[in-house]
Amino acid sequence: MNIRDLFHRFYPAVCRQLTCILGDSGLAEDVAQEAFIRLCQSPPSNPDRVRGWLFRVATNLAYNHLRSEKSRSRREFSVQSGCSAEASSEEIVIRREEAEMVHRVLKSLGERDRTCLIMKFSGFSYEEIAQAIGVRKASVGTVIARAQARFRDKILEMKGSDSNVL
Repeated sequence: MNIRDLFHRFYPAVCRQLTCILGDSGLAEDVAQEAFIRLCQSPPSNPDRVRGWLFRVATNLAYNHLRSEKSRSRREFSVQSGCSAEASSEEIVIRREEAEMVHRVLKSLGERDRTCLIMKFSGFSYEEIAQAIGVRKASVGTVIARAQARFRDKILEMKGSDSNVL
């Protein structure tokens, strides 16, 4: 399969993943393009694993971007100025707080847990998740269940144990 076909097939999924990580679809598109450039420069040895390889490279690029102080201030500015005219001020504040909490909880989890959860809820197969995190396919269900439990515990801890969050 040529790079154009791979781009058309996987670009939307990579962008969705990166939007979850970065919280900014425009930035996600830029990082996704960089991942595809890297695919052209250094493709995976097994062509059957392109999707998992792209996800891993894109995720690493996103985390590198998040580590940058400059990008952190840009994200904060975009969250503050990203109000929709259709939603009420209260809805905007609630959505923003929920998104910030989810991002904080995801950030507090280990990289493997974070990757598993994002990939699972984005429709990746267990085989692709196994490849991305370096475990056997048979272990993915257990890893995801434990990651979900840690995520739930951290959300409850942040909101208070009397909250009906998840």
